[in-house]
Amino acid sequence: MMEIRDFQLRLFGSLDTKRAVNVASVNQYSPFRYPGGKTWLVPFVIQWLIGQQKRPTDFIEPFAGGAIIGLTVAVERLAQHVTLVEVDEQVAAVWKAIIYGDYHWLADRIANFEITTDNVDFVLSSTYTSIEEKAFQTILRNRVNRGGILARGAGKIKNGENGKGLKSRWYPQTLRKRILRIGEVRERITFIEGDGLQILEQNAMSTDVVYFIDPPYTVAGKKAGTRLYTYFEIDHEKLFTIAETMQGEFLMTYDNIDAVKEIAERHGFVTEVVSMKNTHNREMTELLIGRSLEWLYG
Repeated sequence: MMEIRDFQLRLFGSLDTKRAVNVASVNQYSPFRYPGGKTWLVPFVIQWLIGQQKRPTDFIEPFAGGAIIGLTVAVERLAQHVTLVEVDEQVAAVWKAIIYGDYHWLADRIANFEITTDNVDFVLSSTYTSIEEKAFQTILRNRVNRGGILARGAGKIKNGENGKGLKSRWYPQTLRKRILRIGEVRERITFIEGDGLQILEQNAMSTDVVYFIDPPYTVAGKKAGTRLYTYFEIDHEKLFTIAETMQGEFLMTYDNIDAVKEIAERHGFVTEVVSMKNTHNREMTELLIGRSLEWLYG
């Protein structure tokens, strides 16, 4: 663990909850452009995990999405094993293809695909049966849709970055390398297509498990989740109730609103406001929630 600690300190320096992390300094492992992605949180999660008394047996991410956190934990060996859970069938297809399928095929398909309007429209309108083709379709849709949004009704990029249009977020060699990198460590990862709350309940009594919980933000009428995700409905009160019963440590992140702070306080948890930058490079804040957040200042 000392090597990881030294690496983290050299890479990120002292963490400051009031200063947004430079995401360019964070290693990127996910092939997704994910709305609500947590690249900015990676240094905090590393600090949290290296502060554990021992390396966790399992790291569970029940709302994985683009899974930048879980992938970092797997690649950097911050836990012995990582379990990713996602209910969205499009996103699930990608993780199933990489973790259980022919990830080399997927990587090469991306590397050799020619981005044209006709080619993109053909793939996105097709019905596929193989998990690898479904995965490719999802990654393509994620990369050519505005903001990486996969939810129904999302529109495609028009002018894009420097007038590149559909090619603006299509980096085939980078995507290929990321997929191959995940494939190299996939024996340390389990993927479950299912209900994150159910997985939390099933593992609540385990003492050697830690959890990173990042649910869709739809508390108190917040609408972002309804636009960004296909599966945005979640029983937030139930999530906090389950978290109270969990024997392992957890770190939760939520929208910085009073309603969430009130739920957290009611369940005996502490909160901390952390600065971050969104996809438009605008500085915002989010909440970190846990039983204790002393590790933030250690």
